[in-house]
Amino acid sequence: MASVDDTGPANGLVAAQAAGRGSRARPRTAWATAVAGGLAALSLGAALPLTLLSGQFGDGIVALVIGVPCAGVGFLVARRQPGNPLGWLFLAEAILLFASNDAGDYAYAVYRLGRHLPFGPAGLAVDELWAPGLVLFVVVILLFPDGRLPSRFWRWALRCYGVLYGVLLAAYAVATARALAVRPLRIDAVGGLSAVDNPAGAFGAIFHVIWVLLLVLSAGFVIRQVLSWRTSSGDRREQLKWLAGGAAIATAGLILGAAFGTTGHTTIALEWIDNLFWFGLAAMPVSMGVAILKYRLYDIDRIISRTLAYAIVTGLLVGLYAGLVLLATQVFRFHSTVAVAVSTLAAAALFNPLRRRVQHVVDRRFNRARYDADQTVAAFAAGLKDAVDLDSARDDLARTVHQALEPAHLSVWISQHN
Repeated sequence: MASVDDTGPANGLVAAQAAGRGSRARPRTAWATAVAGGLAALSLGAALPLTLLSGQFGDGIVALVIGVPCAGVGFLVARRQPGNPLGWLFLAEAILLFASNDAGDYAYAVYRLGRHLPFGPAGLAVDELWAPGLVLFVVVILLFPDGRLPSRFWRWALRCYGVLYGVLLAAYAVATARALAVRPLRIDAVGGLSAVDNPAGAFGAIFHVIWVLLLVLSAGFVIRQVLSWRTSSGDRREQLKWLAGGAAIATAGLILGAAFGTTGHTTIALEWIDNLFWFGLAAMPVSMGVAILKYRLYDIDRIISRTLAYAIVTGLLVGLYAGLVLLATQVFRFHSTVAVAVSTLAAAALFNPLRRRVQHVVDRRFNRARYDADQTVAAFAAGLKDAVDLDSARDDLARTVHQALEPAHLSVWISQHN
């Protein structure tokens, strides 16, 4: 008892000090979250008038579609899990995205539309933060889902990535300062600095070397998550599925955006199509936010199977529709209006049968639980047609429900009719 009495006050003092540090840390965290969220909201609020001023509605909507999920997910994660760096990274991405879009709109209005406004060079400088903001997505992938790196190798890889990121920011700063010092300023078609957006000389060499190294490390970060998925289970495996789904959509959007990107003089329709491809990047913060906060986590198999099924069905029907139109107009020489009407009716009639068949195949590979449950229920329904004994049918029903749903408790109630 004496030893307990002697150490009790010390333990109480330590606990009190820890509680004091925790109570002081919580207001600091809440204050930092409020400041970061306020900056994101302020830059978002400035987007509307600046977009109207410049007339670049496509770029403004892209920033809105990508930035709002980043800001929302970042704010939620930072409030609920302040020790998780992913929330702060998402907030930083949103701020950089909104600020660069606002500055780009401002610079476009000054240098391309001839509006006499102050601080035009500052708008050109801040406009270059778009690319550094997107680079942070790769860090989020590495640190997903809890911000911890148990391996020393990956911690060193992250440090190397941070050094390269700092060098990239420094290179952008030097190139921007040099470009702003040249008179007259060379502005490209979208209102950016030509010397920075189209790097050449020493800056171009440094720029390309850094980007190659960043891409190599980025591929390593993705490989790390793939290896983690192979050895994971439970919630962690479902979280990585959400990451994979969002990354697949974002990668497809980036590839299509790069392949069909428009530069210089183009039509409004082509410009909007180009912007739509960039919307896929919004899948990253949304999917990762669901995974980090574990909201409806186990719906991912259903979402993946439905997305794949409808994508496959859409592709098949579009191909069928185009083939029927070409066949009717080029081979059989039908009138184009009749060919389009017949092709549309054929595609509409085939939608449901084709969707069911494709969904069955996709579920078999990507939503195995649903597929196995459907097979179990189908087998029970087939056997029930020939059942004549009530007790046997009841036992089969209980066994089928246990196999398909795995309930903790099952009761079968049978109404007796005279």
